[in-house]
Amino acid sequence: MSNHETQHITARRKFLTLMAQSVGFSALGGMVWSGYIAEAKATPLILRPPAAVGEMDFLRLCIKCGQCVEACPYDTLSLAKPGDNKPLGTPFFTPRNIPCYMCTDIPCVPVCPTGALEKSRVSRVIEGVNELDITKARMGLAVVDVESCIAFWGIQCDACYRACPVMDSAIVLEYRRNERTGKHAYLVPIVNSTMCTGCGLCEHACVTEKAAIHVLPLEIAKGAIGGHYIKGWDTSDEKRLETQSSDVTTRTKRSEKSAQDYLNADEEVFK
Repeated sequence: MSNHETQHITARRKFLTLMAQSVGFSALGGMVWSGYIAEAKATPLILRPPAAVGEMDFLRLCIKCGQCVEACPYDTLSLAKPGDNKPLGTPFFTPRNIPCYMCTDIPCVPVCPTGALEKSRVSRVIEGVNELDITKARMGLAVVDVESCIAFWGIQCDACYRACPVMDSAIVLEYRRNERTGKHAYLVPIVNSTMCTGCGLCEHACVTEKAAIHVLPLEIAKGAIGGHYIKGWDTSDEKRLETQSSDVTTRTKRSEKSAQDYLNADEEVFK
């Protein structure tokens, strides 16, 4: 075999080897990346910075620049990395580790270049001027596990209440009679969903091994009433009755009578 033929075969082998390696790396990269995407989509329990827009819009707008993370003076925010079970590169926080300390100047929000953190969501108008107001943040909602919370056992504890930056508004203490002893009272924390900012300071302060109060995203923590209920005490809501059909879809012996008739007839109530 001539020297020219040997060089030609060697070059061909190198080319085929390089192609095989490229295909292998591409396949491996694709599998790893798809794994990360599946991992991220499987976890809805993500708490975003103050003023974050809805999750779908947030993922569309966030360019993963990390400016909000750098602006946070308490290192509350982190960028999701492989293994965090969250969309890669997006900012989030874990209250049990480091909560949001409710900075009045909210430094993480103004630096967002895309509107993923929308300034108007944490602002109020005073005398025609927009001013930042961290109490308008709705990062999540604190939920109390009444079986794990020692205050519901009758043990005096107000750690979450005292840690709350919106004390006596987002969290209040409610007195309840202790029927077991008949002499003492429970002093239990109650969360007001309309005032809770989701900062997680209560979760961070909880004295139990695993926090008995924890912050969840609003869409998970709160229920949804649905459009088929009418608030009779709300005049504007009651107007919706004008467009509703009066057809009865469920027919029973009760539906043949008026509500007043069957409620006043004991013998018919449980039939």
